[in-house]
Amino acid sequence: MPEEFKTIREMCAAFSVTPRTLRFYEAKELLFPQRDGQHRLFTRRDQARLKLILRGKRFGFSLEQIRQLLEMYDRDDSELKQLRKTYDIAQERLSDMERQRAELADAISELKQDLEWAADVLAHADRPRAAE
Repeated sequence: MPEEFKTIREMCAAFSVTPRTLRFYEAKELLFPQRDGQHRLFTRRDQARLKLILRGKRFGFSLEQIRQLLEMYDRDDSELKQLRKTYDIAQERLSDMERQRAELADAISELKQDLEWAADVLAHADRPRAAE
């Protein structure tokens, strides 16, 4: 079965990324497209890697964490080993996200209180003063 290639334009359309993003991931050695002159040709492997990269980024994994996971898969086809490492990193990320959510909830609550206070002050300031 012949290898299915995608051009950079097809990759951009399929994954909603820019050419600059693909070149960036290539420069960071996360993607390894084949070359045909000046054209980049992305294999199914590149397509799968990009899908994992984008998913990792969506979950807030660093590029270094993503690289480690991809390299582990390249070195050892043991999906179980990769799954364990991914699970550990995902657990850490989930903890970080939950902490950030709690901090954000606190900040939102505090801002709402400040806005209520400011609205009350402004409402009183706008009332005409009684004749003295």
